[in-house]
Amino acid sequence: MAASIEVADIFRDHGPNFRAANTGHLSLSQLKVMSAIEACRTAALGGHVEGCDDCGHLRIAYNSCRNRHCPRCQGAAARDWLAEREADLLPVGYFHVVFTLPAEIAAIAFQNKRVVYDLLFRAASETVTTIAADPKHLGARIGITAVLHTWGSAMTHHPHLHMIVPGGGLSPDGSRWIASRPAFLLPVRVLGSLFRRFFLEGLVALHEAGRLDFHGSIIHLSDPRAFARHLAPVRRKRWVVYSKPPFAGPKAVLAYLSRYTHRVAISSRRITAFDDRTVTFRVKDSRKDGAARHRTLTLAAGEFTRTKWGRSLFAVGGNAEAARRSGIDVRRIRLSAFVLCSSLAALGGVFSAARLASASQQAGAGDVNLNAIAAAVIGGTSLFGGRGSAWSALLGVLVIQAISNGLTLLNLSGSLRYMITGAVLAIAVIVDSLARRSRASHGR
Repeated sequence: MAASIEVADIFRDHGPNFRAANTGHLSLSQLKVMSAIEACRTAALGGHVEGCDDCGHLRIAYNSCRNRHCPRCQGAAARDWLAEREADLLPVGYFHVVFTLPAEIAAIAFQNKRVVYDLLFRAASETVTTIAADPKHLGARIGITAVLHTWGSAMTHHPHLHMIVPGGGLSPDGSRWIASRPAFLLPVRVLGSLFRRFFLEGLVALHEAGRLDFHGSIIHLSDPRAFARHLAPVRRKRWVVYSKPPFAGPKAVLAYLSRYTHRVAISSRRITAFDDRTVTFRVKDSRKDGAARHRTLTLAAGEFTRTKWGRSLFAVGGNAEAARRSGIDVRRIRLSAFVLCSSLAALGGVFSAARLASASQQAGAGDVNLNAIAAAVIGGTSLFGGRGSAWSALLGVLVIQAISNGLTLLNLSGSLRYMITGAVLAIAVIVDSLARRSRASHGR
């Protein structure tokens, strides 16, 4: 069944404004991708007429863009890719192994995609083949199918490598098959330690060869001493390698690969709602099971086509642990959010002092903080995180100010006004909590 909301719809509605607002900051390849997705299966790419020989019914079919980043053009390519590799599968059990880069490395990878992702492939494959060849573990030569993913389901930068590994391999002399244990391939802690060593050695070599570029917030890493200090805590932390139990045979492997070979950051099927201001789509919380594992995330429509801070802020608000596992520096995002909020609060104090032509240490005391929280919640911002917009918060300000003025006109005491405002806030939180439970129970 075709998705009712397409990524192309969002690009067509908000793409022109987004490109105008980011003139000079988008690469030619990014502009080409946006143009291809917007024109896909429209008259802009031409088309052909299909007719039925029996009833004479005619239908105009527009051509597709065939861009590898277009969510509508990946089905046929994925089927062809899988058909070509079907002969490579063996009649044995398979394991799913995932190698993930820490957040400190992910920031470097984002600015050096080609060389760092190539290193990720080499380090991960060398790790698996080295441990598998060790007689203390498997003592066999194994084969690997690896697929790179650079995004998480919450649209955050999350470089990781998926591997499909057969449950066994050839003996060193190639004369016999050595099978692994039914539910165990290789020790993940050993894999993680060796992967960390291989990858960091390769990364340091790239830095010494001058093959890494640094810009923006990490430009200081171009200095060898700063780079060494940046990697020091990464050398001490545990690098997580995840290994799933074996699949139920080659057909299950093919079905799984079909979801990971030719796939873009987000498919149209995950988009559940779209209006003039926001886009809502499904994300997966890997920490939970059942219906609670899947929830929705709402972004401003312009932010949906953007990267970096805005999506990271929503992701941290929705689920800090899931954001951390997606490669987001949660502490940095929280710190920047607090700094921004404090700066805006200071600016508001300047405006207040200018309006009153005076300043006091008691300014901002009383119910100011409560009113600010109530205005945001009434405007639709979730106290549980992951939802909200500036325009909704502004609407909440108007509502809470109207309530405050009404209570003042009724000549109610300050304490009573405080209690009524708190009751309104409590009702808004209860409604938000019930709405979240309803969405979770429906898997949204």
